Amino acid sequence: MSEEIVDATKIAEADVDAGENGANGVSGGNGESNQTEERAPIGLTEASLEALLFVAERPLTRREIASLAGVDRDTVDARLGDLEVSLVARGVRLLVSGDRVELTTSREAGALIARYVGADAIRLSPAALETLAIVAYRQPVTKAAVERIRGVDSDYTIRALLHRRLVVELGRAEAPGRPFLYGTGFEFLERFGLTTLEELPPLDVDVAARIAEEGGSAIGARVPEGRLVDAGG
Repeated sequence: MSEEIVDATKIAEADVDAGENGANGVSGGNGESNQTEERAPIGLTEASLEALLFVAERPLTRREIASLAGVDRDTVDARLGDLEVSLVARGVRLLVSGDRVELTTSREAGALIARYVGADAIRLSPAALETLAIVAYRQPVTKAAVERIRGVDSDYTIRALLHRRLVVELGRAEAPGRPFLYGTGFEFLERFGLTTLEELPPLDVDVAARIAEEGGSAIGARVPEGRLVDAGG
């Protein structure tokens, strides 16, 4: 038997095997591979979690981390807790916002980092700081509620804060016109050296009462007002 005939025989046998595999679910009748095959678990250590968050270009959810590592949510929470403790004395911190987590630089390194990236030249106006404080403590909040608390139009200020990503859209309110609901995101936490919203400085009693008049309660306990200042100054 010539080599050409042998090669043709092998090709035919391979085609038969491929067809049988397709019938068994390895590939579909249209030649597409099975996309439902699950990746093998690889486990999650504190070191591997740190590396994953380091290379991630965006905040990751606990669900994403669990899926990538093939572990349950309890394991993810445990490793996150271990990592948070390990980073306390280092130059980076674990930043938590709801279900999402990422690495960020520490507050102690803020001045040096700001000088390097030029962020110390960025300033927020008093109006922007006042609006940002209301959004941060009252979120989720509508523009109309912010304006009632401030007593002035806040459209331009909110748009400026959205542009800087210090304020983000959280959805729409179940009210006539479905107005946007605003809150803070990761950039806000990073800018002010916070790891969670629970670290916001407490509000004065009168300020908290003004916010509560709009149908919500302020985050935090009560101490003198004015603790929220521009990180750039």
